[in-house]
Amino acid sequence: MTAPQTYFDGEWLEGNPGLLGPMSHALWLGSCVFDGARAFEGVAPDLDMHCQRVTHSARVMGLAPTLDGAEIEALARQGIARFAADAELYIRPMFWAESGFVAPDPATTRFALSVYESPLPKPTGSAAAISTRRRPTPETAPTEAKAACLYPQSGMALREAIGRGFQNAIVLDQMGNVAEFATANLFIAKDGVAITPAPNGCFLDGVTRRRVIGLLRADGVEVRERRLTVDQLLAADEVFSTGNHGKVQPYTKVEDRDFQPGPVYERARRLYWDYAHSR
Repeated sequence: MTAPQTYFDGEWLEGNPGLLGPMSHALWLGSCVFDGARAFEGVAPDLDMHCQRVTHSARVMGLAPTLDGAEIEALARQGIARFAADAELYIRPMFWAESGFVAPDPATTRFALSVYESPLPKPTGSAAAISTRRRPTPETAPTEAKAACLYPQSGMALREAIGRGFQNAIVLDQMGNVAEFATANLFIAKDGVAITPAPNGCFLDGVTRRRVIGLLRADGVEVRERRLTVDQLLAADEVFSTGNHGKVQPYTKVEDRDFQPGPVYERARRLYWDYAHSR
């Protein structure tokens, strides 16, 4: 079975079922949160963490999640089982409100979970541009949630970068420091030390980000979470990303500076794959 599978109201539906209408709060007022997990090579690393986070995001948005993390994980594993054992899958639980007057009515919270084939990108290296877009602060947007309303800004940053011949964008915070890629968390390596922007409320402290930090430290690699300037980024020895879509990916160009996948990136990727299969 290769068609996308979506669990909604007690049954699994194929394809892209019409779950929202023009009167749905989420469609016109943006009260939708989601999370993403992966299944690949017969494993689903940190699936439990992703399922727990979507309920947290729902509460941040003023929704009332109708399932807990363990229940969502059980449904996700049902969905995974509907595909071939070697399929590379994306697992996406979602909560949204059906109604409300601008603010969502938590009593109308709905849930769906989609599972579909989405091949992991190959670790061949990507190029990124420095975006003119800035991540919002917690006072201006629901940055503590993985909320759909935050993603149009990432899309604008991506369109800008692609228009300049790059594959991704590096977005800054309101102070002009590096926050993250448009689609993933960002790491550099300098003199064998891994460095990543410290969470400051303008971007999600990703599940895969935290996992990679822990794995590197346990393996004896120094990891520093701190303020990172654009000049420091461009002076790095290595640049790589962590995120659910691609897990651990190298970057081989930022603006006009070329990079090579290096030993810290290679160690992070190997450690992550070893961890995924050890579970």
